[in-house]
Amino acid sequence: MRWCYFQVNREVLGMLTTTAAPFIEDARARDQLFIRQPYELYSEENHAAWRSLYARMQPRWARYANPHFLEGQASLRLDASRVPRLEDVNQFLAPLTGFQARAVSGYVPPFLFFDCLRRREFPTTVTIRSLDSLDYLPEPDIFHDIAGHVPMHTHRDFAETLVRFGDCAHTAAGIAAGIHDENLRLERLSSIVKAMARFFWFTVEFGLLRTPGGLRAYGSGLLSSHSELPHALESPEVQRSEACLEWMIHQSFAIDHFQPLLFVVEGFEHLYELVGKLEEWMLAGKLDHVAPGEPALSLEDLRSFYWA
Repeated sequence: MRWCYFQVNREVLGMLTTTAAPFIEDARARDQLFIRQPYELYSEENHAAWRSLYARMQPRWARYANPHFLEGQASLRLDASRVPRLEDVNQFLAPLTGFQARAVSGYVPPFLFFDCLRRREFPTTVTIRSLDSLDYLPEPDIFHDIAGHVPMHTHRDFAETLVRFGDCAHTAAGIAAGIHDENLRLERLSSIVKAMARFFWFTVEFGLLRTPGGLRAYGSGLLSSHSELPHALESPEVQRSEACLEWMIHQSFAIDHFQPLLFVVEGFEHLYELVGKLEEWMLAGKLDHVAPGEPALSLEDLRSFYWA
């Protein structure tokens, strides 16, 4: 009955705007995380939002994005005028690094997210922000995921780094499985996962890369933000420091304002080595007591590591 209702009323309900997408609400009500991309439900307003976002970012990318991102964009052949079909994105992406974008209905628990990376699948939001909310969205949308993240997935060293993150998640799950006291297990997992999340935030989401042309962005949070991208690279208010694992895992962050502290890697081989070091520290117990603060982790987040 519910499916028939959506079919009959597609003209009224058929849109995929963030926080206003009945298709997504229905999938969540059925606890369906992995979904198809219902491309027929994108409205003209949805396509207009993509078009506006893409057009205003193009000069920003040309000036501030790292060259590997720009090469990745060219390889993916994204259409600047319409929301992309994930099957088209994957047609160009998969032959390069084996990665594929996989549609999800919303929040992905931490272990499952990292496990997807290990399997070279990138959980991808299919909704898009509304035309009157182009500047800030507290949750991912398809522009952030496809235009911000996925061009970097065409670069082999970067892609291998994402897979390495997935390996770290399995290492964390293995550590948790060896702790029989539930309270101790959750306490240790909380610190380890917090360290992993912080490291991911300061690299994959908000990382800077040193290039022959100077510092450039490779983090998707920067590459999908019209206002924060130039601020990150030009503002004297931003502290730009060499990537330091110890600093990153103890540094909390907030998502609702521009980042005052960013970290610079020398290359993606360097980033891969840092993820390896993160795993070494995890096994040595050096992630067991990181500084308190963001991100907040729910019990469900932590218990997602029991699924391994």
